[in-house]
Amino acid sequence: MHGINYHLGFKSSAFPLPRPKSKSSSVAALSTADSPSNAFWDYNLLFFSQRSELHRPIHLKPIFGKIPQDFPSGTYYLVGPGLFSDDHGSTVHPLDGHGYLRSFDFSNDRVEYSARYVSTDAEKEERNGNKEWRFTHRGPFSVLRGGRRIGNVKVMKNVANTSVVCWGGRLLCLWEGGAPYEIDPQSLDTLGLVDLTGVDADQIVKDEDWRKELFRRGISELGVDIASCLLKPILYGVFNMPPKRLLAHYKIDPGRNRLLMLSCNAEDMLLPRSNFTFYEFDPDFKLKQKKEFIIPEHLMIHDWTFTDSYYILVGNCVRLDIPASVLALSGTQPMISALAVNPTRPTTPVYILPRFKDERYGNTTNWRKPIEAPQQFWAMHAANAFEERDGLGNVEIQLQLSACSYQWFDFHRMFGYNWRNAKLDPSFMNTVARDEDLLPHLVKVSINLDSRGKCVSCSAENLSNKWNRPADFTIINPTFVGRKNTYIYSSAASGKRRLLPHFPFDSVIKLNVSNGKVGSWSSGSRIFFGEPIFVPKSIYGGDAEDDGYIIVVEYAVSKQTCYLLVLDARKIGEKDALVAKYEVPKELRFPFGFHGFWENRDLHKCTLNTNGSCV
Repeated sequence: MHGINYHLGFKSSAFPLPRPKSKSSSVAALSTADSPSNAFWDYNLLFFSQRSELHRPIHLKPIFGKIPQDFPSGTYYLVGPGLFSDDHGSTVHPLDGHGYLRSFDFSNDRVEYSARYVSTDAEKEERNGNKEWRFTHRGPFSVLRGGRRIGNVKVMKNVANTSVVCWGGRLLCLWEGGAPYEIDPQSLDTLGLVDLTGVDADQIVKDEDWRKELFRRGISELGVDIASCLLKPILYGVFNMPPKRLLAHYKIDPGRNRLLMLSCNAEDMLLPRSNFTFYEFDPDFKLKQKKEFIIPEHLMIHDWTFTDSYYILVGNCVRLDIPASVLALSGTQPMISALAVNPTRPTTPVYILPRFKDERYGNTTNWRKPIEAPQQFWAMHAANAFEERDGLGNVEIQLQLSACSYQWFDFHRMFGYNWRNAKLDPSFMNTVARDEDLLPHLVKVSINLDSRGKCVSCSAENLSNKWNRPADFTIINPTFVGRKNTYIYSSAASGKRRLLPHFPFDSVIKLNVSNGKVGSWSSGSRIFFGEPIFVPKSIYGGDAEDDGYIIVVEYAVSKQTCYLLVLDARKIGEKDALVAKYEVPKELRFPFGFHGFWENRDLHKCTLNTNGSCV
């Protein structure tokens, strides 16, 4: 992997960055517009530790514009890591940072801000009251420097830092490796763990034919079963991993008004088979359906999608690294080093899994055999998927994803974290220009099935040849999820920074899927953006897909200040897209967030029709 060497020309500092000795020294460190030292500082300032919390909301000051009258009342929740370094010399990977939940409440032309740590079991242990932080859990991606390393079995550090959802009046913070934590929506107090994987459903369907597929592929069924039996007491008992880990990414089906979630088994991480269980909850959080699929592949799924008839998994292929596994189990390497990407397959497997038993939904005849997309890519986040049927029962399925190359994705170096020295190096996320096509970009996969469910054709292509810059954190108007959409919104890189050309993202883009046209918006130099969120105005009678607003957090690293922006979704690409801008006090600025959720209070006051309009 080629990259820019940020260690030439200045001396790297450990992350999180030390406090500048004075205001003047801080200004001097950030004065050069595009220098190696500035690139390092700007990148690392996104991942500093914020220890302050707000137990009572504060009013945010508008510094531009105001909330428009047709903006709905609601709350924007954003979760991500808040603490990376303890008081005893240990610094962890951003994915292992304790969950920090932020809320921006929109009501009566005011925006009020709150922020609290998710009080997980690990947070309670490592926080030691309010006296100090001492990391005792190494987490899946980190190795402790100031704590116990050798023989440390505290791996599953549930930090609830990846995504957040409000459903059935309950607010949940999710993580990739365990149960979600429930949060009080108003006070942000942590209420406790929620078990969503052990609940019985109205309909439970299990697959038992995976063994035949194992045999067809020449994999010993007995060997897999023996390995599974040996692993379970180690993973469940010694390392305290939950038997089923709920993935952080969920989906909301607006047509059926259901929350869809997905889990996999802990031992899947080390076996050539994957156990996936899908759950569907109604608005009262009653589990309506639970479907289990066992796929004879070693897969890692971060995000996924669905249509009216199918669950869809794009398979990221991994393999077990046995030598690294021994070191990982001993505590001398991160647990994630037990896995490596497996680029031996020139195609990308796509599993089209029947969502319902009823044959009128056109279930595939052999879903255990994946459809092979003709390009190799690593799926990161899904924007949408939908299906269209003709009168003969044929169906076309379209997936809209952000994906990167297997050559770029690296478990050991995500976000540029180096576990050996506990530093963040921006060069990994900013490879040289000729490798730009390896980085995250927007992809469309089109699949045609005949009336029997057999694949007739499959194609994969870039969603737009008019935008060749990296892009991720893809979202759409949530009322269009699961049906044909025209627009995708995403964070993206403009490429204007010579030394930070690809990440962090400095633009918000709007992509027209039908014609490939892209509009972009940015607000200035040395300013970065997180994930955008679409806030629809449809409950007020509008039915245009882009009739709404985009909420996004702006990280102005040169000012060391965070701002909440409201953009007119129709005007992305125009100079006057900015509607309102609110400043978070500098002392309360927060590190880079992962995923957010918009909870529209006005939705509770009406019934939506099929177009998402209030009736």
